[in-house]
Amino acid sequence: MSFDPLALTVFSNAVAMIAEEMGTVLERGALSPNIRERRDASSALFDADGRMIAQAAHIPVHLGAMPEAVRAVRARSPKAGDVFLLNDPNHGGSHLPDLTMVEVIGEGDTIVGFAAVRAHHADVGGISPGSMPRGATELVQEGIIIPPVRIARGAEWQEDILALLLANVRTPGERQGDLRAQRAACAAGRDGWLALRAREGGTIVEAACEALLDYTERRARARIAQLGIVHGSARDALEGDGVTEDEVPIAVTLDALGDHLRLDFTGTSPMVAGNVNAPFAVTRSAAVFVLRTLLDDDVPTNDGIARAIELIVPEGSAINARWPAAVAAGNVEMSQRVTDTIFAALAAAGVDVPAQGQGTMNNITFGGRGWTFYETLGGGQGGSSRGPGPSAVHVGMSNTRNTPIEALEHAYPLHIDEYAIRRGSGGAGECNGGDGVVRRYRVLEPCTVTLVTERRRRAPLGAAGGAPGLPGLNLRNGEPIPAKCRLDLVAGDVISILTPGGGGWGTPR
Repeated sequence: MSFDPLALTVFSNAVAMIAEEMGTVLERGALSPNIRERRDASSALFDADGRMIAQAAHIPVHLGAMPEAVRAVRARSPKAGDVFLLNDPNHGGSHLPDLTMVEVIGEGDTIVGFAAVRAHHADVGGISPGSMPRGATELVQEGIIIPPVRIARGAEWQEDILALLLANVRTPGERQGDLRAQRAACAAGRDGWLALRAREGGTIVEAACEALLDYTERRARARIAQLGIVHGSARDALEGDGVTEDEVPIAVTLDALGDHLRLDFTGTSPMVAGNVNAPFAVTRSAAVFVLRTLLDDDVPTNDGIARAIELIVPEGSAINARWPAAVAAGNVEMSQRVTDTIFAALAAAGVDVPAQGQGTMNNITFGGRGWTFYETLGGGQGGSSRGPGPSAVHVGMSNTRNTPIEALEHAYPLHIDEYAIRRGSGGAGECNGGDGVVRRYRVLEPCTVTLVTERRRRAPLGAAGGAPGLPGLNLRNGEPIPAKCRLDLVAGDVISILTPGGGGWGTPR
């Protein structure tokens, strides 16, 4: 069955809007500011074969990882109407705070698709409030591990599974509210998918899915072909693994081979003791994201993009970690560095790409008696041949918003003394890099803070003669503190985060 371009465009937008509606339902129903305000979540639709047909424009690090979650669910012999929950990085998850809910969509007893929602929960247990522990060396230290389990059967919650989960977290009421919001979002995806099939007919929808994936693949391969036969390689590193300050190298060799992109990560560090390791799904997400940035905006976001990428990732490396490796920071920081390294390899191959952005999510977690708060902070984007880099934005694999000061101060015993652009932190160039931000938190009662940050030693590099951006800086009461640390705080302590600026592009005038 063939589809003319107009009909395929209408179908593509129809499924994309269902995924967007799922995200809207989640945001409006969630209790935690991390999901409701920052929108640290993603939603997607899959066909009966587990292929991603549409993902809302949410979090890039989930691009290549959500299909792994659906694949893990399909391996559990699901039945129509089942709703699964998982976070295990070895069975479809990314890191433990990201709880993924997958509803099996059925017409009668026949499975016709899957609706999936992944959301970052502010606490899932473990040795540190917020479940982003510095210094964890095993996955079990980071929180409760959930393989794909049935959390609901249709409208009926599996109360024993829910009770087990809530007994292992520090904020059970907030977790239960966020899980119910995820359930409502999955239901919205189910209803939208079934309504589309009822309106167009199941046979036509299935044929349109096939055509849409093929179309996206053709567009991705055509873009790679425009690069020509090119070769580039690059190396970068993380600034320690949370246990030691030793750098963790990442290496990639890139080849554009006519109609596909080959990325070979041979030479990357083996798994490390700390929690900057990443499962394969996160590395896949980074590769898909980089290729997606090279495509035109009108190219749909689905599994067709991944078809044009060949990945060679050594098993047991820090970017293809095995159980029982700790991975909490791999999803947020290793993903950023893998992305930076792929872009650097493209630049080495002669492809026009921006200078480096801040290259970190600046993870900060506060936790006290009965509360936890987590957020990431924006910084500078690199300048490019098209203009200066924007300031105070999330860069690379992150696409969240900030937490509004009013929402933060209303919900937690924290006060924001300052929130401002870090003027002058972007690198100089013909097109300057964007500036980072300054955010100062005053704690109002005893609590702990955990920081997982990067680009504190290695500044974001400029391109084409541009200057680097300023590295980031973490302070406690005005004194420097490590990039990755956990500290006990007393009322009145001030934690300041100065995020990196982006590199400049081109020789400064």
